[in-house]
Amino acid sequence: MVRYGLHSKIKSKAGSFDKLTQILLDASTLATAAKGCRLYFISKDKDDPDAIWVTEVWDSKEDHDNSLKVESIMALIAQAMPLIDGTPEKVQELEIMGGLGI
Repeated sequence: MVRYGLHSKIKSKAGSFDKLTQILLDASTLATAAKGCRLYFISKDKDDPDAIWVTEVWDSKEDHDNSLKVESIMALIAQAMPLIDGTPEKVQELEIMGGLGI
């Protein structure tokens, strides 16, 4: 089964890294309870102190898109938006073929 994946680099505004990271970690808790979410993790970019990577694996793009309509996830997105510097720099949509943990 081919799954849907996203790998996104998000830059925080100056002084907002910790708060944005916590919001994204809270989102990961909600996402992993959503239908079709197989993996959702947050990483710190060791070369860019303001950058956060978000990696997601879903059963389908539809499951991912539906998760964005959940009220609690929408509320976290609204909290995060003012803390983000610009738009995500590297958004990669992936077709996940398989592997350990998937």
